[in-house]
Amino acid sequence: MFLRIIFCMLCLFTLHTACQAQEGGDGPKKEQSLKSKRKLRKEDKKKWKEDRKNKRLEEKKIRDHHKRIQTKEVRKRMKRSKQTAARNREHKREPFFQRIFRKNPKGTRSKSSKEKTSKVK
Repeated sequence: MFLRIIFCMLCLFTLHTACQAQEGGDGPKKEQSLKSKRKLRKEDKKKWKEDRKNKRLEEKKIRDHHKRIQTKEVRKRMKRSKQTAARNREHKREPFFQRIFRKNPKGTRSKSSKEKTSKVK
C-alpha cells in the first residue's frame, strides 16, 4: 500500500514538471523584416570571406616557411619530384563522377553552331 502511494506521487511530480516545461512560452516569435535578414546574411558572408582570406594567407605563410628552411639540395629534390608528379598526373582520366556529371561533355557540341549556314549565295 505504501509503495503504491509513493509510486503515484512520483508519477504526479514527473507529469507536473513535464507540463510546466510546455507552458512557459512567449508566443510566436516576431518575424524579421526581409531587409534585416538580407543585411545579416550580407554581414555573415563578408565575415566568412575575411576569415577564409586570413586562413589562406596563414597557410601560405606556413608553406613558404617550410620551403625556406630547407637546404638547397632538398629544394631541388622537391622541385624535381613535383615536376615528375605533374607529368604522371597529366595522362590520367578524370574521376568517375566528374566525367558523368560534367555540364558540357567533350564529345557534344551545341546544335546552334551546326545549324548555322552562311548567307553568301
